[in-house]
Amino acid sequence: MKKIIYITVQLVLCCLFFSGCDKYLDVEPKGKQLLKTAGDFDLWLNNTLLTTETDADNILNLMTDNIDIPAINNPPITFSELIYTWAPQFSNDVSAPTYLWGEHYKRISLFNTVLIGIDAAQGGTDSQKKSLKAEALLGRAHSYFYLVNEYGKPYDAATATTDLAVPFVTSDDVSKKSPPRSTVAEIYKHIIDDINAAIPNLPENNSNARFRGSKAAAYSVLARVYLYRRAYTEALRYAELALSNTRAVMIDYTNPTTFPTVTNVVSHPDAIYGRASVAVGLPLSIELKNTFANNDARRTVLYFNWASTVRGGTLFYAAAITPVFQLTNSGTTVQEMHLIAAECAARANSLTNALSHLNEVRRNRLTGTPLSARDYSASNPQVVLDEILAERRRELPFHGLRWFDMRRLDMEDRMPAIVRTTMQNVEVAKLEPHSKRYTLQVPIQVVSFNPDMAQNP
Repeated sequence: MKKIIYITVQLVLCCLFFSGCDKYLDVEPKGKQLLKTAGDFDLWLNNTLLTTETDADNILNLMTDNIDIPAINNPPITFSELIYTWAPQFSNDVSAPTYLWGEHYKRISLFNTVLIGIDAAQGGTDSQKKSLKAEALLGRAHSYFYLVNEYGKPYDAATATTDLAVPFVTSDDVSKKSPPRSTVAEIYKHIIDDINAAIPNLPENNSNARFRGSKAAAYSVLARVYLYRRAYTEALRYAELALSNTRAVMIDYTNPTTFPTVTNVVSHPDAIYGRASVAVGLPLSIELKNTFANNDARRTVLYFNWASTVRGGTLFYAAAITPVFQLTNSGTTVQEMHLIAAECAARANSLTNALSHLNEVRRNRLTGTPLSARDYSASNPQVVLDEILAERRRELPFHGLRWFDMRRLDMEDRMPAIVRTTMQNVEVAKLEPHSKRYTLQVPIQVVSFNPDMAQNP
């Protein structure tokens, strides 16, 4: 019977996900009459629509300086080209999907269904219900992390209380009008409050289903949140808490005999909070390509046609090289936590700790013996920080985070102008430092049905 309910829920979700949209948030009702028992809510949190990114990560990947698409039309005309050139809107069709905005709010609505309904569910212990509620709080917070970093300005303590972000929705009743946009500071507070409320009731271990919540998963999301809030002391603290509380371990790319045997990235041993996404056939920019050392195993494990010397000739295409890595994890991993800890320690001039975390990643990515030969060493804090940021870019190129990194690094004057050119080197678009394009406009589909909603420049 459980299996029948689960299949029914999955089918309903699929139908809802790809059918009509609510005029305010582009989300749909969810047939919550199917959710009666605590077991039903448990299965609800297993569905792939909550654990698999679809459009979101690829859209974010297209906007970064990690890719180069020389075969672009001039002017840009396709959906992908408009994203690639930072067009204010991805579509002028008010009936088109809202992509990032809509995808995140769909998930939030589904998590809200758990938060609203679990207490009255039949069966289940009080402890089980609290745990399911905690997982939903963590999932909702993770979705709001994306929204605030897409539609709100990069976090700036001086302006965060007035910079607009997104509506904070706690209802799953999509007939209700969307609340007004909260500020960046308010959304970050909601995210942090939700995760902290979740932690006491989350399980210690999610090794059997790494897309589900755990204490380490919560710590890892908090580390990410504080990094982009540029609260580096807290980010370091939570990254190290995540590492000390997880059973996840890094995958050694230099030793193929240790590679996982399943393609589902949320089951890979390095996942702390798994979120599978597809990043296929993305042409690597020569500028990023040139930062890889000759003994970097990632070149042959993840990239197709590395030997190419032409623009766009090398592709991030693990499916053609090492199929087990064909999906990327936009959730949190052991290596991301090491890099967050390394960066934050370097910013605090704690070089021993910074290098320790950095070299843990390098030892699993670079070849050479003894292991110490793979280590990086420097005594200048700024040089160490620069290397950590470069390593972060190499390790997390198409995981949906580089665009967010560009935004926060632009706040520190670390981002040069990014230029899009044709094969003939004709300029098509340019993203200048401190450009307003670093903050996405609210989709016109949302604004057209909610004209009171303030628009970004």
